[in-house]
Amino acid sequence: MKRAVGEKEGAKGASGRRSPCPVACSLDLMGDRWTLLVVRDLMMGAERFKEITASPEGIPTNILSDRLGRLLESGVVVQVAAADGSRHPAYRLTEKGRELIPVLGAMRDWGLKWEEGTRVMAGREG
Repeated sequence: MKRAVGEKEGAKGASGRRSPCPVACSLDLMGDRWTLLVVRDLMMGAERFKEITASPEGIPTNILSDRLGRLLESGVVVQVAAADGSRHPAYRLTEKGRELIPVLGAMRDWGLKWEEGTRVMAGREG
């Protein structure tokens, strides 16, 4: 791919993307070690910050705050009022976020097939 004069390799262009490749763009949003786990937890019914931090992977709270902010900004999740009326917000996947369900299912299936010792956690399909 040709770069503009003076543009460094790996630099993001005017669109904020490093490439028009859909895989690269998806990885820019979801490619760290935590983001898809947050999506997984929301997919499995977690709605509150505290519920997500209770996952066995132990996401640090500062990282969870950052990832929820990114997911909100990108339209993958939406912040909603908590069902119990508390002041703490709840989070839900948007249509865009729910489109990731088959991706996570495929990753689960791949992990079960190829990564020894993996298993679906009790009460979860993710």
